Amino acid sequence: MRLLHIDTGREMRGGQKQVLLLLKALVGAGHDCALLTPRESPLRREIAFSGVAVHDATLFNVCKLAGAADLVHAHDAKGHTLAALAARTPVVVSRRVAFPVGRSLASRWKYSRAARFAAVSRFVAEELYRAGIAKKKVDVVYDAVEETTVENRWSARAPAIALASRDPMKGRDLVELAAKRANTRVFFSEDLSRDLQNASMFLYITRSEGLGSAALLAMRMGVPVVASRVGGLTEIFEDGVSGIYVENDSEQIAAAMRKLTAEPEFACRLIREGRKRVADNFTMEHLLAATVNCYTRALGG
Repeated sequence: MRLLHIDTGREMRGGQKQVLLLLKALVGAGHDCALLTPRESPLRREIAFSGVAVHDATLFNVCKLAGAADLVHAHDAKGHTLAALAARTPVVVSRRVAFPVGRSLASRWKYSRAARFAAVSRFVAEELYRAGIAKKKVDVVYDAVEETTVENRWSARAPAIALASRDPMKGRDLVELAAKRANTRVFFSEDLSRDLQNASMFLYITRSEGLGSAALLAMRMGVPVVASRVGGLTEIFEDGVSGIYVENDSEQIAAAMRKLTAEPEFACRLIREGRKRVADNFTMEHLLAATVNCYTRALGG
């Protein structure tokens, strides 16, 4: 297939990392891909492999390039708007966020222009249904974790790792309070691939989440995960088997932290089952197959 992707993000966040993984998988499978993204975007700099033509994310370029594509894939809200305004080619829209879809006239028009939606979780799919999107137009396409030989060498003495985000939705305040209650060191990471190599646990505490690809990375690297019981995060692992879910309460979080450091056998079991969970459900192969299936349906197949 000839595919035109649009991502307008100006940071390298979870969504952009998934676009990068998807492009690698699609090119590897023989698809012809082009990407529209801002000139200064980190994603643009990360396209270090051949097979992807990169252009500025402008309305002019969407109009110019969409006609030569079999399908347009919009990966964020602004990309969705550009595609809705300019593309006469079928459009697939990725939906990654957990909050409700807008109900304005403009939003309803924009969503009516999409041929199909790729929801990052069942939770996000339900939000689309509540907005009036037909179930037959929505596919659940989970995030993936790339294969890596870099893994954590677990030790209860290593620090807990959490995201360095200052976004109030991400629950840093709860993590800091829980760490004091549990008397556990916490390091707030800006580079998870590096810092999860020396971690006793990964704390993914948030008040809203579409899925949580950072938790998947931790599981893949052999780090036990403590995560909020919210949104699409609840679809990542089985509680008490391949991870620990908690309410957004500092004492519950602290209790989970104490359990992991006090019970090494339990922590190692979570590590083993977490790796298996990722291998069974969240690989590049799963991402590619689910995405191509979504594309095929969008094209009437």
